[in-house]
Formats: sequence, structure tokens, C-alpha cells
Amino acid sequence: MALTVVVAYDISEDRRRARVAAILRMWGNRVQRSVFVCTLEHAHLSEVCSQVKEIIDLDVDSVYGFRQCAACWHDITVIGQATVEDEPYYWAVL
Repeated sequence: MALTVVVAYDISEDRRRARVAAILRMWGNRVQRSVFVCTLEHAHLSEVCSQVKEIIDLDVDSVYGFRQCAACWHDITVIGQATVEDEPYYWAVL
């Protein structure tokens, strides 16, 4: 089952920050300079966390992942130009 995760980071060095952003861009949408919304399967979340952990400096950098339940995600308040994209529906034909 896919999870919606908001990932925010504070990474001090440009190269590390760019590498983390590139990984997150593969998995989600950038909503601010250092904030991404990703829809991931649980196994992929572990993979992303592992990749990010290899890049950042654990002594100075911070990365936060906030899991969003479906009910919480649908109750998000947006103001101004912000938008919340609905998750696409997938059809399976058996």
C-alpha cells in the first residue's frame, strides 16, 4: 500500500543537497526548495531513506519524513498558490 510522505531537509553543503534533491525528485514532487511530497510503497521508503543516509553528513544535516495517512492528506488546508494533487487511480483488469 502506497504511503504519502512529506520530506523536508536542511543540508548545509550544495553537492550533498543537490544529490538528495535528485533522489527525491525521482520519487515525488517538489513543493518548496527543500520540501518534497512523495508517494511510496513501504519498501521504496526504506530504499530512499537508505540512499539519503549514505549522502548526508549525519553530524550537521537534517532530513525529516512525515508520513501522511489518507484521511490526514485529504484534510490538508492550502492557501494561495499551493495545490494538493489527488493520487491517481489505477485500474487492474483480471
